[in-house]
Amino acid sequence: MTTERTGPPLTGGERETLRAFLDYHRATLAMKCDGLSDEDLRRRSMPPSTLTLLGLVRHMAEVERTWFRRVINAEDVPFVWSDEEDYQAAYDASSATRSEAFAAWQAEVEHSRRIEQAAESLDVTGHQARWGEDVSLRLVMLHLIHDYARHNGHADFLREGIDGTVGA
Repeated sequence: MTTERTGPPLTGGERETLRAFLDYHRATLAMKCDGLSDEDLRRRSMPPSTLTLLGLVRHMAEVERTWFRRVINAEDVPFVWSDEEDYQAAYDASSATRSEAFAAWQAEVEHSRRIEQAAESLDVTGHQARWGEDVSLRLVMLHLIHDYARHNGHADFLREGIDGTVGA
């Protein structure tokens, strides 16, 4: 499987640009996983870290779910991989499979896209309970772009350690 990735517009409006950058980073994470076996996707970076590509995919499913469904849409949905609302639990991909992790992640991305597209504006707010504050959809989109960018840097190193693939 080869992931298609489109760069963001150079002259687009704010919402269009945020949406495109977020999709660009989502595609980048998927690209880092292209062509790898479940075993490769579960390969740890270096002791004592348990970080894996599959763990990153699972973590980003939780992040998408939390920020778009729980915060912006005020849905009362549990975490996917933790009964204690622990984001770190998703990183434990020791028995995970590509199909399980990617199905959850892609489902959450689709929910996120629907919520963002249905929102009247980037000024729509939701309550972030951990922060005790209301946040705008604009902040949520920027936060996810930041989170994906940071984790895609991790994914670069993980992928290079697996098969030497670097770049993009």
